[in-house]
Parts: sequence; C-alpha cells; structure tokens
Amino acid sequence: MAPKPRRRASSPADDVDVSMSGTDKAGSPPKSQAVDAPDDGAVDGKPPDEKDDANYFCEYAYLYHQMDMLEDSHRTGSYYNAIMWNPSCFEGKVVLDVGAGSGILSIMAARAGASIVYAVEATDMAVRARRIVEANGLSAKIRVLQGTVETVTLPCKVDVIVSEWMGYLLLRESMLDSVLIARDKFLKPGGSMFPSHTTLFFAPVGQLKALKDKWQTWEGERQHWATFASDMKSWYETDFSCVEAEFMKEQRKYYLQTGAFVNLTPKHLAGPGRPLMEMDLLTVKVEDLQNPKTPLRCAMKISRDGPVEGFTGFFNAEFRGSPAVPAEQEVVLTTAPTVGTATHWGQQLFGFYPPFNAKRGDILEAEVIIRRQDRNHRLLHLETTFSLYGPHPSADSATNGSARGPLREQRREDYFVD
Repeated sequence: MAPKPRRRASSPADDVDVSMSGTDKAGSPPKSQAVDAPDDGAVDGKPPDEKDDANYFCEYAYLYHQMDMLEDSHRTGSYYNAIMWNPSCFEGKVVLDVGAGSGILSIMAARAGASIVYAVEATDMAVRARRIVEANGLSAKIRVLQGTVETVTLPCKVDVIVSEWMGYLLLRESMLDSVLIARDKFLKPGGSMFPSHTTLFFAPVGQLKALKDKWQTWEGERQHWATFASDMKSWYETDFSCVEAEFMKEQRKYYLQTGAFVNLTPKHLAGPGRPLMEMDLLTVKVEDLQNPKTPLRCAMKISRDGPVEGFTGFFNAEFRGSPAVPAEQEVVLTTAPTVGTATHWGQQLFGFYPPFNAKRGDILEAEVIIRRQDRNHRLLHLETTFSLYGPHPSADSATNGSARGPLREQRREDYFVD
C-alpha cells in the first residue's frame, strides 16, 4: 500500500473517526531465503522496482499490516464465506492467489477442494506465507511464489483467480492492474474471478463536525501565514509574499481537497448512496482504468432539507462466480456506512466549501473522472463536477424520483486520495 496504511476496523462512535495519516511501521520483515520447492514448472518472479516498493509494497512485508487486514472480520469472513460456501467453484480447480500476503485466501481455496493453489506474493511476506502453509499441513496443495505476478511463471492456466486488491475508494493502490494482467495471462476461458464484480458508490453527506473542523483548520493556516509573513518582515527584513499563493495552494489541497478516512453511520448521510462505477472483473480493461476517456456519472437524491457539506465514497465487492461456474451462494462484501462493525477500509470523506444548500427531493449529480496522480500512480486524482438540481415536477417513485428539474448550482473541484 502507498505510504498511508489502511486503518484498523472499528465500531463507529457518535462522532466520526477521521484520519488523514497512517501509523509507523513496527518490526522488520524477513529477508528472502532459498526454499526447497517441487519442480512443477512454477518459477518465482522478480521483486518490485525500488520506487514502487518504497511507495507501496514495503508496507505489506510487515506482519502488523497483515494482522490489521486479517482482523477485519467482515473482510476476512466475506472471503471465507465466498470460498467455503461455493465448493463447486474450487473443487479440483487450479487457483491463482494474486497478492497472497499471509496466504490466508490460498489456505481457504485449498480447503475448499482446489487441486493446486499458486500463491503469488511480491514481498518478503512470501517467506512467512510458506511457513504458515507448512504449519497448516498444506504444502502439497499450495505453492508460494515470490515476485510480482507480472513476472512469475506458472506451468499451466488457472480456473480461478482470487485476490483482495481493493483500496480506499475501491481503486487506490492500483493493484487491480496486476489482477487484470494476471487474468489476461493465466485465466482459462470460462474461468472465475473472486470477487467477480465491484461497485463504487457516492452518497451525499449532511452536517458533519469533521468537515467543519477541516475548514477551521484551513482558516487557521491562512492566519498562520499572515502572522508568519509579518514576523519575517519585521524581524528579518525578508519578504515572503512571493510564495504566499503556493503555500495557500498546498494547504488547501491538504485540508480541503484530500479525502479523509472515516467510519460513518447512515444518519450522517443526506441521501442514499448511488452507484458511480460498476465493474465486471472478467471484462474490464486495464487501459480503461489507466487512461479514462469519459466521466463516470451518478445522481443522488437528497432526502432532507439542509446543507449538504460533502460526499462520501464506498464500495461493494460481489462474489458471483462466473457464467460458466456460477456461485451456489453469492456473497457481498460492503464498506457502506453502518451502525455495526466497520471495515478497515472505512469510507472516504470529501467536503464542499461552502456547502450546497439543498432541499428534500433535490438531485445532486456527480460527474467524475478518476485518474492516477502524476507523482505516484497508486494514488488517485478525482476531477469532479457537482450539479444541484431541483426535482422535476413529474418525478415520482416510478423513476426513483431522480428526474431532474432546474439547475440551482454547479461546481468544479479536484479531489485527491493520498
């Protein structure tokens, strides 16, 4: 994961848990070491390049980070149910686990009846995964390969690809690229992806202390600059006004344009979430993610009068099997706002400054292009246009009330997921 690790799952409190920074690493990952393995034609790959390792992969080499994800009971439990409740998708099958980490998904697949599992892990966590596999008596069924999935060699095509690739706002980390490359390289015709489908949702957010705090902090930084510039001039006879605009741009991006990790509950929303992006993992193309040409759109219906202070993004991952081998029991992993235990993904929160003044029945339309950031392709840059419309006079329940009336306000803004 890129510099900021995911947050530990927690139950939402009355106020919202907000974070824009991660935690320090603890301990050291093991170094690569030679391990005797059966000569079945599978070959380890190359390690990530140094820059990508520093920006992303290195976090996954630490057990504390693997524990953080494993302890997310909704995440790990959803994968367990999706695999163990659907033995027909795994019995006698060859399985590829992309980004295997500790090997937990490979262990599940082997126990669901897979004939062989190739567990591909780019970091030195592969060393520990081999030990975990051996300790659980599954060395004959699970072959751990160290290296990027783009560079490993497999002796055959696979029937199933399983991976937990989702990041903040679904797409942060860009790990899906590697999963799709593996699909195009290794998956048999008629094979299955676990998960098979994903949906990214946006939902409007009402009044929230976290968003007000961000604005107040931004205002404080503006005053801080004024004091700083005055002091520099009076104490040291040095004029810093030539870089004031750059300082303000930096601070505005950090406080007002960068998404924050939150655990919201449904009461924080000013209307239900609507799908912005739906993907079938058998058909989506890497180039469409790397170089999007057309904006994504969704229309959110406002459910109560009052200010709409921002919006939040969350996702669902669905396990349906494939058309050739459908799941016996479909499973959905959701990161939606909840009054129950939250996932380690939480939601991403973004603010409107100033808020939209909305009324019940209004339609807030989002038009979004999700790009990669230039400085780090694993982070996201959202180019957005939000338009607030009054309800159409003829809108009714048959159209979900989403027919829009006159345009009340429109704004363009760039947001970032760091």
